[in-house]
Amino acid sequence: MILVSQEKIDAFVAKGWWGRETLGGIFLDTAQQQPSTFAVADPPNRAELFGGAPQHWSWAELMAQVGRFSALLHAQGMQKDDVIVLQLPNCVQMHAIYLACAVCGIVVSPVPMQYREHELAHVVQSTQAKGIVSTQRLGKYPAAQEVAAMACNFPSVQWVWSFTDGSGQALPARVEDLDAALQACAPWSAAQMRAHMQRIGLTADDVFTICWTSGTESRAKGVPRSHNEWLIVGQSVADAGQMQPGAQMVIPFPFVNMAGISTSLIAWLLTAGGLHHHHPFDLEVFIRQLQDNRTDYTVAAPAVLSMLLKEPELLANVDLSRLRRIGSGGGPLAPWLVEQFAQRFGIEVINYFGSNEGAALSSTPQDIPDQQHRASYFPRLGVDGLVWKAVNAPKVKTRLVDVDSGEDILEPGRAGELRYQGPMVFQGYYNSPELTAQAFDDQGFYKTGDLFEIAGDRNQYYRFAGRHKDIVVRGGMNISCEEVESLLLSHPKVREAAVIGWPDEVLGERVCAVVVPRDGQPPPELAELVAHLRHAGKAAAFKWPERLELISELPRNPVGKVLKRVLRAQLQPVAAQGEQA
Repeated sequence: MILVSQEKIDAFVAKGWWGRETLGGIFLDTAQQQPSTFAVADPPNRAELFGGAPQHWSWAELMAQVGRFSALLHAQGMQKDDVIVLQLPNCVQMHAIYLACAVCGIVVSPVPMQYREHELAHVVQSTQAKGIVSTQRLGKYPAAQEVAAMACNFPSVQWVWSFTDGSGQALPARVEDLDAALQACAPWSAAQMRAHMQRIGLTADDVFTICWTSGTESRAKGVPRSHNEWLIVGQSVADAGQMQPGAQMVIPFPFVNMAGISTSLIAWLLTAGGLHHHHPFDLEVFIRQLQDNRTDYTVAAPAVLSMLLKEPELLANVDLSRLRRIGSGGGPLAPWLVEQFAQRFGIEVINYFGSNEGAALSSTPQDIPDQQHRASYFPRLGVDGLVWKAVNAPKVKTRLVDVDSGEDILEPGRAGELRYQGPMVFQGYYNSPELTAQAFDDQGFYKTGDLFEIAGDRNQYYRFAGRHKDIVVRGGMNISCEEVESLLLSHPKVREAAVIGWPDEVLGERVCAVVVPRDGQPPPELAELVAHLRHAGKAAAFKWPERLELISELPRNPVGKVLKRVLRAQLQPVAAQGEQA
């Protein structure tokens, strides 16, 4: 399944941006070159999460499992361009399935474990998937049972496979025991896998995955990506993290989207490294993995990094001598956080911005050595006169566009939509020509929907300024919610924070801070937070919160983004009561 035009393929190949190597071919080369080297390991708490003893595979052991999966998929009648839906927690088998599909030309459509029937039905119907792979349970959630009940309604689904949890409890009707099926299947050798790739005419331009956008406001959209598109994104990750050959990683991001796959599969492949799986996130387990495994690279959300700084005893017994880079993103990074990691531990934090569609920026020490700048700014790629060290910087073009007039923004301090063009950007949403047409402008740039402004002493940076609707408009002044959230996170009593607009008859909206207090601390008061923003944050007065709501947990979507619309709906009764009082 090739969705990109031959003209574009030829242009990117001629420039040396795309190549002929497939992910399956790269894997087989590496596995044969270093068969006894460590490849992948399960989360240490696998047994309690979804059953089975944690596995620790060498590259040879992984290749044997990939060969077994490849033989099973072929015996099941799966052909090139068929789609399977994969709903599994992070585990070694995910590596084996991804790579077997890369060998067989089968398209993987991974979905988060949080997806339920509503979302799963949409994915299966949109892709006409022929098979589904799941697990018997995740915690107490009976995943295989739910998948089986849903799959009965879709004629395209020919089989459902599930790993068992080792309890001896039977799988639901119509769900096949994947462990048993694999044991009964003789694995293909490396030579057989290579021959199969050649026989089916697999190319680096074939679609490898269809991932799904978060769908916070509407149904999720399918984002197909080819081997070449994934490889160029993986190059960016490996370069940003300065990963050397054999890099050892602990990755807690879900293995189902851009952040997870680009690191756990692609950067791992490109560095021939070793990877320790983790997810769902558990701070105690995460720290234990860092303690038990000499780690070169990991990733963590800003809230986790903040917690590690505020409770340094958590890392007291961890040898961090090899950990020189930590990737972060998915939320605002506070300048103090980036600075403190460098000063206390000698660890540089990389600030990532990106999407499943392929638009990605990274603030790295090689391009932005100043830690405080790195927390707030991103390189302004693809602009004449600006040169960057990032390996893929010359391949990218960006523009900033006024969302109302459509004109290009060239001056600092004026927010506009970031638009992106390059060989890592997807070609369009799967089977959705209308949505694809809306996603690109008339110059062929992908419209990210995210607001940035030009900054820096030479106008060399982009500064994130929020999203189209993620602002509070107070008396005609636009306030970036994420900017205020970043400032609130630096308060010692704040574990997590979200900012939303609170309706006001006079000003239109006022700033409302929704805060999850830090455990073991008295909850913060509004006056404390305002004083913190005023003195420590040095924020303008119109950005100070005028209402504080304390909450035990922020609502999030399956990939961890805070659901502001759900938060507003939850707090609506509070607003109504306040108005009646």
